[in-house]
Amino acid sequence: MPHLNFHHLRYFWTIATEGSMSRAAARLNVSPSSLSVQLKALEQQLGQQLFERRGRALHLTEAGRIALDYASTVLQSGHQLIEALNGLRPGRVMLRVGATATLSRNFQMALLRPLLGKPDVELVIRSGVQADLLQQLDAHKLDLVLSNHPAPADAEAVFENILLDEQAVSLVGHPSPARKRFRFPKDIADAPLVVPAQGSAIRSAFDALMGREGIRPNIVAEIDDMAMLRLMARANPGLTLVPPVVVVDELRTKILVEVTRLKGITEQFFAITQQRRFPNPLVETLVRQRRK
Repeated sequence: MPHLNFHHLRYFWTIATEGSMSRAAARLNVSPSSLSVQLKALEQQLGQQLFERRGRALHLTEAGRIALDYASTVLQSGHQLIEALNGLRPGRVMLRVGATATLSRNFQMALLRPLLGKPDVELVIRSGVQADLLQQLDAHKLDLVLSNHPAPADAEAVFENILLDEQAVSLVGHPSPARKRFRFPKDIADAPLVVPAQGSAIRSAFDALMGREGIRPNIVAEIDDMAMLRLMARANPGLTLVPPVVVVDELRTKILVEVTRLKGITEQFFAITQQRRFPNPLVETLVRQRRK
């Protein structure tokens, strides 16, 4: 059985995508004559002419279009393989996770804790904004992205949004024996309020609720990072709008108390993935464990 030369295939793909022998040669840092020899070798091996010249322009033949489709698949698979194995130690499986800054660190820890300490698992965790993390996921630099927003529909990249959990949202504050019984939503206008930044699902739902009730809350801080929101909840003498999972330790130790739970407002947690030719088995393991 004849073996395809990977370099010949890459040279052909570059010529086809550049649309010019000279531009492809410059991109590959080889001479046009050498590139032409490599192309002819591939055509001889396939028994088909891949390009036809019309004036000074190169155009793919029908065989060339078929070959380009296969070449793109082969080169993409090679890129995926390199990214999947890059930095992997023998005997280990690496899981590369992207997490948005708006996602609770406590939720991340609860999700990833089963993998910590396993001798055959290596975790790489990167934080950032969702758009950047999705680009890294599409480029096979991440295995999954954790976010409290689903990935938007994209014409070029197809993402799968897996709902891992949905949790309540509350107003929390410091315990105070002198605090009178809190009446929501009437009393919220009197308390200094820390809230997630505009653009988050929680904030949008809260603003809509305040609008329906005709209340203008006394917002003293807007924060787009859940770790910072947790610290502000501890420092704020008033109330903080937050999913309880973000301040679970503070609630457990009574540093903070849940003043009221907001009905109809929830925080969603998503694992965003893509179909892979070489899927990481740890992704399915994490999703399965969380759903249980």
